[in-house]
Amino acid sequence: MTLTLEYVQSKSAAKLNGLLPAVRAATEALITRCFYRGVPIVITQGLRTIAEQDALYAQGRTQLELNNAGLSHVIAQPGKSKVTNARGGYSNHNFGVAIDFALLLPDGKNVSWDMKRDGNGDRQADWAEVVEEAKKLGFAWGGDWVSFKDTPHFEMTFGLTTAQYRAGKRPTQAQIDAAFKKINETEGDNAMTPDEKAAFAALKKQVAALEKNAKMATIPTWAAVACENAKKAGLLDTTADGSYDFYRMVTIMDRAGLFKKGA
Repeated sequence: MTLTLEYVQSKSAAKLNGLLPAVRAATEALITRCFYRGVPIVITQGLRTIAEQDALYAQGRTQLELNNAGLSHVIAQPGKSKVTNARGGYSNHNFGVAIDFALLLPDGKNVSWDMKRDGNGDRQADWAEVVEEAKKLGFAWGGDWVSFKDTPHFEMTFGLTTAQYRAGKRPTQAQIDAAFKKINETEGDNAMTPDEKAAFAALKKQVAALEKNAKMATIPTWAAVACENAKKAGLLDTTADGSYDFYRMVTIMDRAGLFKKGA
């Protein structure tokens, strides 16, 4: 199927609920910018409740480990792989400042976490392109973490720790304004690759050369009277530096009587 931006946006809409406004705006911008790079993505996680976080923390852990962590009320899932080291209240997802993503495949239904996939064929891994756009928007990437890498994870914490969020602290208005400013500046940024920029610059030079070559040094003799009539009628200020097609058009209009007074 042909994926439209509206369709791709709709796949993530529910996961954006509960995100801090600046984080939501950055996420929406990320989805759009990645789409125009030929890399559709879907947000798989946004705001996560404490209970949901505890259940996720239970994956890959025994009941004894959960008991020692003060989570005796949570059911252990020892047969699975561990996916997080954060209990409920200790993840930035619990405060609406973090998201997880996956690559949306061409069928518009399935997703991929293949970090080497190059679906748009530009010789750059799609995953790396998403990370690049996210960092431009002000997100920090979990793939840069040292102890426990979380490659699908982005967060915008405004310099606050989860302990501070648990204590009720929130970003200042100045921090929020700065985040929105960065998002707006990035949205106005040119998303072209270096190769595309070079090709565009070359194209502009070609157009300028064609325009220059199209200009005639002098007005053709057969168009002189028509040009004079056009100026007398007040329809043209100047007829200098015109192209062949311009002088031909002026001549046809003059012969049709369009430059006569009262016409």
